[in-house]
Amino acid sequence: MAVITPTETVSTTEVEIARTTLGASDTFAYTEGTTKYLVIDNVTAGSLTPNIDGDGATTAYFPGVGVVDLTGGYTLGSIAAGEIFILDLDHIKQYLQGTITLTGGDAAEAYILEV
Repeated sequence: MAVITPTETVSTTEVEIARTTLGASDTFAYTEGTTKYLVIDNVTAGSLTPNIDGDGATTAYFPGVGVVDLTGGYTLGSIAAGEIFILDLDHIKQYLQGTITLTGGDAAEAYILEV
């Protein structure tokens, strides 16, 4: 289990990005109010369908939709071999409560950009 460490991108010079090769189950931290982007680079030969699950996420109310069960986590769309997927973590903050686990991304490379 690897920890995906954010790379702070606020700089006047170049920034080296800390990439993590994903395993069966990886973790990362999220703090509401920060601007973080999760980037998954599918360097594998097949499609991946990652899932992000905060173990403290239960339900959330969304206007126009109602109460939504968050316990299964947030499943990303299929990421084809060679594609790069970027997710603004603020958009799924309700799923990011407690310990956050990323599964389904085996052998892909991931990093978090903090801007």
